[in-house]
Parts: sequence; structure tokens; C-alpha cells
Amino acid sequence: MTQDLSPSASQRAVDIQEVRKAFGANVVLDRVDLCLDRGEVVTLLGPNGSGKTTLLKILATLLRPSSGRGRVGAFDLLREAESIRQRVGLLAHGSYVYEDLTAEENLRFWATMAGLPADGGALRKALAAVELEAVAGERARTFSSGMKRRLALARALLGAPELLLLDEPFAGLDQQGKKWLEEALLAFKSTGGTVLMATHSFGRGLGIADRVAILAGGRIVLDRARTSLDLEELHRLYALHTENGS
Repeated sequence: MTQDLSPSASQRAVDIQEVRKAFGANVVLDRVDLCLDRGEVVTLLGPNGSGKTTLLKILATLLRPSSGRGRVGAFDLLREAESIRQRVGLLAHGSYVYEDLTAEENLRFWATMAGLPADGGALRKALAAVELEAVAGERARTFSSGMKRRLALARALLGAPELLLLDEPFAGLDQQGKKWLEEALLAFKSTGGTVLMATHSFGRGLGIADRVAILAGGRIVLDRARTSLDLEELHRLYALHTENGS
């Protein structure tokens, strides 16, 4: 296949084609195509078990696709995983913080494991980005679920990523926390960052999206500009595709 060297291709943060992932006989992703331009926020909707988390893990190079091809930024998804990992931040569905470590100790541990700078300045900068610098020395077990979520986001931001992959990012947050996260993601976008957030909820994540995609039956069944869809139509299309299992 001839490589696409067009200007639009060079601006893509994600460009995957025909990505398939099977676990034994269970096909989770079936020839998925998805592109994200740099500086774009895309909300990926789909019911539980539709493959959203699997797709995020493939883009983060934590899972290898069974077949297919693609690039994350300038790097080949299959051959340049290490380069991709240095430019991608993943916020998993769970916060996965170490309860007996302080906020700063959590970040230092994660940075060391990832081969990132673990000096105090870098860690404090990450904590400041999520407004936790005032509790840097407090143990995570004293944090609310929203604060733990912020700490997990600080981990995702440690390497100054170009692409954020977020799995149910608003889960466990109160209304103030959700508003804060929206503003944080918009600030990340304003610096040229790209966001792909996976969710089964029609909540706040839609408000900052440039595009909405629906994953059902292992495939992207809809990919539209957010402004082209009102909420009623989006609910109708979501129900149509997920109920049919297409």
C-alpha cells in the first residue's frame, strides 16, 4: 500500500486501518479504522464490553493487534512502540494509586518505572497541573476518589504527552470535579494536545468533543462531527447501532 504523505496525513495524531483484536475465538475489534487530527478531542461511545478499553490499550502499545496497521503521530504502531509510549498518556478506568505512598511518592515511583525524570521539579509541575501541589506530601489513602483521579491524571501527564487516552475519565467525579476535568482537557487541547476519551455515558465528555464515534460489534459504526448531532439524534443512533449489535 502506498504511504499517504499528504499534508493532512502529517497532521494526524492517530491513523489506524483495519485493526483487529481477538482473544482466542472472541473477536473484540473487527477491522477498526480511526483517525484523529492533532489538537482534536474525540469521544468514543460504546456499551460495556464493546472493545473501547482494548482499543485504547492498543494505541498505548500495551496490547498488540492481531492484525491491521497504523501510526500514532509519526510512529508505526507495530514497529515503534517505545517511541509511541514516550508520547502517549493513558488514564485507565481505575485510578490505581498506591494508598500508602504520598502523592509525590506515587509520581516518583511511576516516573522511575517509566524511565522519566523523577526530580522534584518535574513531579511538582505534574501535581500543579492537576491542582494537587498543596497535598504533595499527604498519603493517597486520605484522598477522595476525585483527588485520586486527579493524581492518576498527573501520572498520565508526567511525560508531557502529545496524546491522552482516557478510559471513563469522568467516573467517580462530582460535578465540580467533572467541570475541572473538562477545563483541564481543554487547556491540554489548547497546547496542541490530542484527546481520545472512551465512555458509555452521555455526560460531560460530549461537551468538549470535536467528534463523536460509536464502537459497536467490534467496529466504528458512526463517526461524526459533534456539531452535526443534537443529543436526541445521538441517543437514537446509539440505540440503533448498539441494540442491533452492528
